[in-house]
Amino acid sequence: MLRPVLNWLLYHPARTIEQTPASDFRDLAFATEDGERLHGWWIPGRPSPSAGHLLFFHGNAGNVGGRVLHAELLSAAGFDVLLFDYRGYGRSSGRAGETGTYRDARAARSELLRQPGVDASRVFYLGESLGGAIALALALEFPPAGLVLQSTFTSVRDAARVHYPVIPRRVVPDAYPSLRLIPELRAPLLVLHGDRDELVPFLHGEALFKAAPAPKRFEVFAGAGHNDLVSQAGPAYAQLIATWADDLERAPH
Repeated sequence: MLRPVLNWLLYHPARTIEQTPASDFRDLAFATEDGERLHGWWIPGRPSPSAGHLLFFHGNAGNVGGRVLHAELLSAAGFDVLLFDYRGYGRSSGRAGETGTYRDARAARSELLRQPGVDASRVFYLGESLGGAIALALALEFPPAGLVLQSTFTSVRDAARVHYPVIPRRVVPDAYPSLRLIPELRAPLLVLHGDRDELVPFLHGEALFKAAPAPKRFEVFAGAGHNDLVSQAGPAYAQLIATWADDLERAPH
């Protein structure tokens, strides 16, 4: 009974895409293993050569149109970016749910690997908020060159304690249990979190970082909240990620 209520509280999709990238991009349409049709954008990196190929998982509200700034900054730093909508968001069919978002992640990864010039050994995942939990689950199944968790919660149960303290913890489904899963990660990790995050408290980022195996790095954005981290940091946000990715590539294996 609680799962439909949880879905209603957790997912806040928007159907209308109000903004598109100013730079060159291609619309993508691809299918999931259970027959949903997802929409995304392929935004080539500039300049060339590419800093890598980045699969971007957005948060629980809005759609790809609200992440245009993220994608354009990352593209300007040299990443090819695949930005897509989960089922029920934007132009994607279906209705969001935990299992469905995991299927969407697998489909988006497959679509990224189909793009011309993509090197599977240079694929990175970046998950924002809820997207971090989805990206982590995919990383356990298909380890990337590196995983970025941005403003990500430790679990839905822990997040519910912040926003719905009257709901007993035991009755909240154990959805997106990132803190329990992250010790199994076998990819380099970069954690980004604002120290004034009002939606996903800073301690969530700290806990995920502490529980993760090395190699790992934690970057704190002073004065940043949940929804203004990227706009406050500007190009420095993407350059930090690009430098980290470049350091990984140069590190001895």
